[in-house]
Amino acid sequence: MSAQESNLPDTAWVRFLRAHAALTRELSSRLEALHELTLSDFDVLIQLYYAEGRRMRRIDLARSVLLTASGITRLLDGLESCGLVAKERCDSDARVTYAVLTKSGIKKLEAARESHLADIEELFGSRFSPQEREQLAELLGRLPLAHTAEACSA
Repeated sequence: MSAQESNLPDTAWVRFLRAHAALTRELSSRLEALHELTLSDFDVLIQLYYAEGRRMRRIDLARSVLLTASGITRLLDGLESCGLVAKERCDSDARVTYAVLTKSGIKKLEAARESHLADIEELFGSRFSPQEREQLAELLGRLPLAHTAEACSA
């Protein structure tokens, strides 16, 4: 590796980290300003929206959005207090609880989804040709844990 290749500020890794941080910050800012949702809120709502019966076991939801058990509990508590998500107990196993998307949650998600997807296109998608986006997806798919949480369509 040459001296220039080992110069940390110019590595693909650092550029990836900076791009991720900047995009996440801007997308989150826009979502919060327009819809009073964080990116994590949106991620949970979209996961539930596409889940069978619009509900998931809380532990599966945590894995899906890459949160710890305590992290998903805090996030869901906030969404529950806003009426966007409800808690449902499992009839056959008292240890299991489900997060269920409410009608208010569906409305909130549907109101936010169009503008959020437009923001993603503006800030990310429009910077690449369709072929480059496919190539980028393929390259990122090679990373370990890239498929840990299968994304829905957001």
